[in-house]
Amino acid sequence: MQATDWNDYHVFIVVAQTGQIARAAKKLGVDATTIGRRLRRLEAQFGATLFEQTREGQALTEAGESLLASIEIMASAADNAVPKQNAEHGPGGTLRISVSEGFGSWFLTRHIPDFLSRFPNMKIDLVASNGFLSPSKREADIAVVLSRPKAGQVIAQKLSSYKLCLYASQSYAHAHGLPEKPADLATGHRLISYIPDLLYAPELNYLDEILPGLQPTIRSSSINAQHRLIASGTGMGVLPCFIGDTDPTLIALRSFGSIDRNFWLVTHRDNNGLARIRAGKDWLLEIVQRDRHIINPAF
Repeated sequence: MQATDWNDYHVFIVVAQTGQIARAAKKLGVDATTIGRRLRRLEAQFGATLFEQTREGQALTEAGESLLASIEIMASAADNAVPKQNAEHGPGGTLRISVSEGFGSWFLTRHIPDFLSRFPNMKIDLVASNGFLSPSKREADIAVVLSRPKAGQVIAQKLSSYKLCLYASQSYAHAHGLPEKPADLATGHRLISYIPDLLYAPELNYLDEILPGLQPTIRSSSINAQHRLIASGTGMGVLPCFIGDTDPTLIALRSFGSIDRNFWLVTHRDNNGLARIRAGKDWLLEIVQRDRHIINPAF
C-alpha cells in the first residue's frame, strides 16, 4: 500500500472541522479541486467513503469518524512526545474555544494574556458569537454552552453557575424612575431583550421569570447591543452580572432577585486527552473559580 501523504490527513481534518470542501479550501488557501483529489486518494487507500454529501456540505461517515479518531490518537501521542527542551513552554498548536458572545467579550478576553504567557507555544481561536460551535462535529476543541448536551460523543462537566439581574442606567432612572415591583414593568417602562425566534438557546428567555407575559419594546440578537441600549438609557433589561456589575453607569435591581443559569464545559470524547485541550480546560476551570464572585455573586 502506498504511504499516505500527511498533507492528505491535514486536508481531511480541516474538511471534518469546517463541514464543507469550499470552506476547507478557503482556510487552506487551495482550490476545491485539490481538496477533492486528496480526499479521493485517502478514500482509495482506506477503501471506504469518508464523507457523505449533505445539503449543508460534507458529513463524516462511520469510516470517517473512525479515521478521525485514529488521527487524534496519533496527535495525542505526539503531544506526549514533546522534546524535553520544549516541555517548559507547555503544549503547542491552536486551541479553538467556542463561547457565548457575552462570556467571551466581557469575561474571557481579559484572561487571554494570562493563558498565552503560560503557554507561549499556543495560539487561540476565540469564537464568541450568537450560537455555539460543536465539539461533537469537531468544529471547536472546547465549547462553553448553556445546557448539558444530551447526545453526541462528548464529555461535559459543569464549569460554573452564573447569575443575571435586571439593570437600568442612571439616566433612565432619572428620566423614568425605577419600578418597585415586577408588575410595574408591564406599564410605563421600556424593556430590552432577545428576539424570541432568533434565540439560539432556550436559557436566554429571561423576562417570563421576572413576570410571566412581559414583552420587550426593543429586541436584539446581541447581548452587547442590549448592554449598549440599557447603558444609553433606552430601556431596562436583563444582563449577566459579569456584564452589568462591571459597568458603573448601571443600577442593579437586586430586589427583583436573580436569574440563575449554568455554563457547561464540553469537549469531544476522542480528543479530550490532547495536551492543548487539557491545558485549556484546566485554565478555564481555574479562572472561573478564581472570579466566581464576578460570575456568580451573592444576592
